[in-house]
Amino acid sequence: MFFVTDRIVFAMALLRCFSASIELTAAFLMLKFGRVETALKINAVLAMVGPSIMVLVTTLGLAGLAGKVSFSKLGIIFSGVVLIFYGISRP
Repeated sequence: MFFVTDRIVFAMALLRCFSASIELTAAFLMLKFGRVETALKINAVLAMVGPSIMVLVTTLGLAGLAGKVSFSKLGIIFSGVVLIFYGISRP
């Protein structure tokens, strides 16, 4: 199927698959319970899981790039991630 030689890429993809399975499970739970209140509670849990997975995947990616990219470019990438979180946290 897939042959991945880079362990970091494999770990990043595995984390994204894990995240997708959590999202799919949550969607099925929402359908099973069929109540708006319960669906909002499930969605609140997903609101914590999503950013956590993004941070983990980004951290793995930056760790993989650490030897290949200059510190200034790593700083720019990290700043971009910080700005994403800043942008979504402000109304």
